[in-house]
Amino acid sequence: MNMARSSQTRLRLLMNATIVTVNKSREIILDGAILVENGRITALGKTSDITDQVNQNENKDLDIVDCKNKIIIPGLVNTHAHLAQSLLRGLAEDLPLHNWLCDAIWPLEANYAEDDGYVASMLTIAEMLKTGTTCFLEAMLTHRSGLENVVRAVEETGIRACLGKLIKVGETNSDLNMKDARDRDVDSMSVEVALLAHEKHHGSSNDRLHMWFAAGTPRGSPMAVHATIGEAARAHDIGLTMHCAEAPKDLPIYRQYYQCSPFEFCRDTQLTGPKSVFAHCVHPDPAAGDFDILRESKSTVSHNPTSNLKLGSGVAPIPDMVASGVNVALGTDGAPCNNTYDMFREMHLASILHGGVRQNAGILSAYDVLEFATINGARALGLEDEIGSLEVGKKADIVVVEPKGVSCAPWDPNEQASGGIDPITVLIHSSGADVDTVLVDGQLLVSNGKLLHIDEETIIRKAKKSVEDIRKRSGVGARNHMSLKYI
Repeated sequence: MNMARSSQTRLRLLMNATIVTVNKSREIILDGAILVENGRITALGKTSDITDQVNQNENKDLDIVDCKNKIIIPGLVNTHAHLAQSLLRGLAEDLPLHNWLCDAIWPLEANYAEDDGYVASMLTIAEMLKTGTTCFLEAMLTHRSGLENVVRAVEETGIRACLGKLIKVGETNSDLNMKDARDRDVDSMSVEVALLAHEKHHGSSNDRLHMWFAAGTPRGSPMAVHATIGEAARAHDIGLTMHCAEAPKDLPIYRQYYQCSPFEFCRDTQLTGPKSVFAHCVHPDPAAGDFDILRESKSTVSHNPTSNLKLGSGVAPIPDMVASGVNVALGTDGAPCNNTYDMFREMHLASILHGGVRQNAGILSAYDVLEFATINGARALGLEDEIGSLEVGKKADIVVVEPKGVSCAPWDPNEQASGGIDPITVLIHSSGADVDTVLVDGQLLVSNGKLLHIDEETIIRKAKKSVEDIRKRSGVGARNHMSLKYI
């Protein structure tokens, strides 16, 4: 990664901020400061104490960032994102999941060509960085989007990434009438190809890029072939992600074709584990012990409330999972089923949705949801010791939020200690538009809300051209779902 290095100084001091550490003690530092040196946090505390420490060392190579009236949080971790799908925003509206996949998304994804995957990745990463996401898990890296395209985007932008290379073994049962247009590339979706990708790219970009497996969703193919994915992941200590029990039709599929619950299937195929992330999980089978399997295997559920609601999939029983000791993280999914990659919007929805469904206000607190998006996400990716909270020794993945305007008033950082509005409320019910500064590995990637190393206008222009060509090749157009009349 070349461009972002110009924004890296040996020492950077962020001062005069409200710091939400998300450490085990849930400490919030008022008028706090963070000292970053060589990409890691080397000091954290009250501004007066940290500035005294800096002055004593007489460091001249120091970049000072004044964060008065701002809130500093750990970089957000998006544990379920489809990078290629930013180009498909608005092209598959008002469809249930299985039709959404078969009639729109899969045919479109099967017709990416040349640099389309790079353009899509740059567009998605640009949006994620501007809205405070510093690390993400690519949920299903498809063949046509191009592994090298996505790797190149991660290298150039400076973001932290775990890339789940899609592995598809066995055919979808024909009785389900789910034709996957991507099957023409099935030879490129094998365990062997994924292992080669891991060998080539895992740990690259100064260890910002990790390669994962993305297991295809079981839909009637033999259980034994899915076990080959789990066995390979465990044998090589590779992280694994999978869409699981997402739609109402999925639970009957597990029961009919495999005679077990969704997570009995995952356990018996060795898909569960400390570096296993299962997305959605709207329709698990708790009576069969699914929550116990998740907890005991230390697997993670990636909660995607916006996507689940938009596709009509339902509401995942997240409060029950949390109460059972399951690690729950947060994800946005892709642009066609969310319309944005803004984790602040996702946190807001996650924090209010379950209270309404359960008729129990506060069943998940705002702080619970902030942990979903930070330390729980880091734990899910095996990165808990490196990112996810602001602590001395951890990597400097840092986001500075500037609450401003009427939508954040009357929050006042000077009144927090005396019973004023707490910063967590301000954060969770804010939006990514309030993100001011973003650092990854101590490198400044966003400043004053502007991307420093990505030309937004160029990426948007290229995205418009790419999606025009993809639609022509696929024959899939936007649905006039509201019978609008254009004149």
